[in-house]
Amino acid sequence: MTDIIHLLPDAVANQIAAGEVVQRPASAVKELLENSIDAGADKIQLLIKDAGKALIQIIDNGCGMSVTDARMCFERHATSKVKKAEDLFAIRTMGFRGEAMASIAAISQVEMKTRRHEDEIGTCLTIEGAQVIGQEPIATAPGTQISIKNLFFNTPARRNFLKSNPVEMRHIIDEFQRVALAHPQVSFSLHHDGTEIFILPKGNLKQRIVHIFGNNYNERLVPVEEETTIINVKGFIGKPSFAKKTRGEQFFFVNNRFIKDPYLNHAVSSAFEDLLPDDSYPLYVLFIEIDPAKIDVNVHPTKTEIKYLDEKSIYAILKSAVKRSIGRYNISPTLDFNQETGFNNMISPLAIEDIVPPSINFNPDFNPFASEKANERELPFLRSYEAKPSAKNWGSLYEVTQQPIIEQTTFYGDESALETKQKQYMQLHNRYIVSQIKSGLMVIDQQMAHERILYERFLVHLEDRKGASQQSLFPQTITLNANDFELAKSLLDDIRALGFDVREFGKNTLVVEGIPVDLGSSNINEAQLFEQLIEGFKNSQQELKLNKRDALARSLAKNGAIKSGTKLAQEEISNLIDELFACKTPNFSVSGKPVIQTITLMELDKKFEK
Repeated sequence: MTDIIHLLPDAVANQIAAGEVVQRPASAVKELLENSIDAGADKIQLLIKDAGKALIQIIDNGCGMSVTDARMCFERHATSKVKKAEDLFAIRTMGFRGEAMASIAAISQVEMKTRRHEDEIGTCLTIEGAQVIGQEPIATAPGTQISIKNLFFNTPARRNFLKSNPVEMRHIIDEFQRVALAHPQVSFSLHHDGTEIFILPKGNLKQRIVHIFGNNYNERLVPVEEETTIINVKGFIGKPSFAKKTRGEQFFFVNNRFIKDPYLNHAVSSAFEDLLPDDSYPLYVLFIEIDPAKIDVNVHPTKTEIKYLDEKSIYAILKSAVKRSIGRYNISPTLDFNQETGFNNMISPLAIEDIVPPSINFNPDFNPFASEKANERELPFLRSYEAKPSAKNWGSLYEVTQQPIIEQTTFYGDESALETKQKQYMQLHNRYIVSQIKSGLMVIDQQMAHERILYERFLVHLEDRKGASQQSLFPQTITLNANDFELAKSLLDDIRALGFDVREFGKNTLVVEGIPVDLGSSNINEAQLFEQLIEGFKNSQQELKLNKRDALARSLAKNGAIKSGTKLAQEEISNLIDELFACKTPNFSVSGKPVIQTITLMELDKKFEK
């Protein structure tokens, strides 16, 4: 029997390794950006075509490479950052394994132009599928320019697994933002298919956050800074009023390296424990400086996971640092009523819902000059002269009374119908609809019922593409961050099918000229509704992994439904119940919770048993 174990050819081994390092175009973008940072560049340009499938080009003004280094950098396990195993525990650079360039070259067509600042002429190297096609001297600017064309051209199965261009572009923007946030002292730019996405000048961290996410973030940021013997923490957290339903704007950097760490995320979330509901997530961009010998970054091929020697201490320091900033900048509610709070939008959960002002009642027939002896038979002119003023009951003229607070229970329908025991609808606390049924009582949650109605209606519109639009008197302009704008562009056709009249209007800007007729309210803020639609869509896809149309319908139904506390007329209640029972699944809400509850007469009888 012949031997069956053999060495793989280099080309095959490189393609297998590339599967771990380069999973999509965004992975190649991350590796190239980090190489430019390690090369000491202070100006980096990123050019993308066809969401990275056709071209990824990085141009930097870093240190450049010699002729030999240019050739060597594409070999497996070739690196300038690690020389011995002990160096893994003193890493300050972004890259160190020496796998990225070899992996990229194995699955794409690469052209690299590079020149050191002290050299007069540079080098141009062409590689295709890990094979060097050519190398020649060339006149080029100092630094390095790398062009990656036709990614996965020789692994078509891998290319078929790539998502649509908008999805892949959003991943590229994510990686770009992470590197840009970690290095505000570096100038960055990003262009996609000739369109400018980002132009980020050099500046400090706060300026970089504002440039990436928008000018309105300037007022949302609260600084965090803490120095200890274990770690140093600095960065910014967001005010609780600007928390979102998704985790998109949460960034941890350890020694300027972006990481994903649920344990540290829990530390920040617990600091906001009393300020945010469970389904809201605060913004934070936090940097942790720690001795490299106390961490291990060589855990995952993407280098986004880190192991720590003392996790519990880091957790405690991070939590206390965030809490300290919340208290120092007066974000949390205060009991000092003479002190102006820095967070005006905080609403106390104990706020009184209805404040009834006192009223004044008086008796129009009261005569303070009438005598007790005067009677109806006395003549008017005698009464006016003979009667003496009396001070008795004078205060009753302007008696101040406090109107009782009436429970928010409204009964609709005439009383005669009640006597005949016909079916009636009663709105309880402007939240529930109660109706008498043969076996007892039926209670319907009005918000969840309307969500179910809208959800099924929007699903139909997404199929037949016939959602009607209600035009706005004054169209509203919405400016989104680059990632949300790319997402909105990819959803425009389906959003219009729901009934939105929306169009692009310049860089990261949309104009909403109409909303779905099904929402049927003149008090809806079009811009706010659209932003909530995008945010809800991201949340549905992240948490529930729903398909695009289902996530859109679910998001709009939740944001467009009538809310608890809304008073409804009898006709509105009747229509709501009729439409609910016409649904395919009337008993359950969009979230899977029960919409209808019944209370039987037997259950009521047990309540009154002695």
